[in-house]
Amino acid sequence: MKQPIRVAVTGAAGQIGYALLFRIASGQMFGPEQPVILQLIEIPNEKALKALEGVAMELDDCAFPLLSGMVLTSKAEEGFGDANWCLLVGAKPRGPGMERADLLKDNGKIFVAQGQVIDRVAAADARVAVVGNPANTNCMIAASVARRLPADRYTAMVRLDQNRATTQLAKKAKVATTAISDVFIFGNHSPTMFSAFHLAKINGKPATTVIGHHEWLRGEFQETVGKRGAAIIAARGASSAASAANALVDHVRDLTTVGKVHSIAVKSNGDYGFDPNVWAGLPVKTTAPGSYEVIKGLGLDDFAREKIAKTNKELVEERQAVAELLK
Repeated sequence: MKQPIRVAVTGAAGQIGYALLFRIASGQMFGPEQPVILQLIEIPNEKALKALEGVAMELDDCAFPLLSGMVLTSKAEEGFGDANWCLLVGAKPRGPGMERADLLKDNGKIFVAQGQVIDRVAAADARVAVVGNPANTNCMIAASVARRLPADRYTAMVRLDQNRATTQLAKKAKVATTAISDVFIFGNHSPTMFSAFHLAKINGKPATTVIGHHEWLRGEFQETVGKRGAAIIAARGASSAASAANALVDHVRDLTTVGKVHSIAVKSNGDYGFDPNVWAGLPVKTTAPGSYEVIKGLGLDDFAREKIAKTNKELVEERQAVAELLK
């Protein structure tokens, strides 16, 4: 049996955390031979910490062979201590009448603090995956305060958009999701994201050829994927917690599987016309467990460039809104 890895999870007693932890402990994220120690972090609130105790009790009751231990804490230093993976799930939600700029700043302060602690106490090989929204900018903020860990260790999740796009293409083409490949998400995890349908394949053939409905691909398809979260809230009265947890499992699993091609949000360094200093969804290939390279040179038509310019503009505006927090 391998040595256990330490996996820190913020917002561990929340909806996404509850949908996520059992899948990590069962081996779905890191594989069936990798033991884990879960380091579960919640806010210093009696109700939240009590709920976390209940989640831990359920994890115990599952008797997962791969679950080698748990840490339950409201202290960041303890929760992130020696962590190999830091999964930043928790974030402040947008309240009624709250301006987006205020949300960015409030969450920014949280991610500055978490980023500083991670950089100080996490393992030397630590990787950080951000889910809490606005995920791209929160990830950028956490990375900005790092002095020890390099920027490429920090990724944000656009896999939920990739999964949503995959299913919409499969439904339109009346095929299984396994027939869909090369679904790449560019930009922000927001309604401005661009699902690059012109690069996607269906049974190895261009999606544009198989579907042939370019107006749908440019319009309804983009709209459905980009606003799916709001549609789910309207339908069930709660956010898309289970599918977000599933996407994080996919995000980390593919980022630890050499040769996998997928979409993650990373520091753009100017690729595909993005501002060099924003974290943007880009196509990547995993080169070593936890490491990747951006796939460059994919063709962009005028529509794609227009969509990328729009989502880049939003990312730049978010960066400007939190400029005072960036180190």
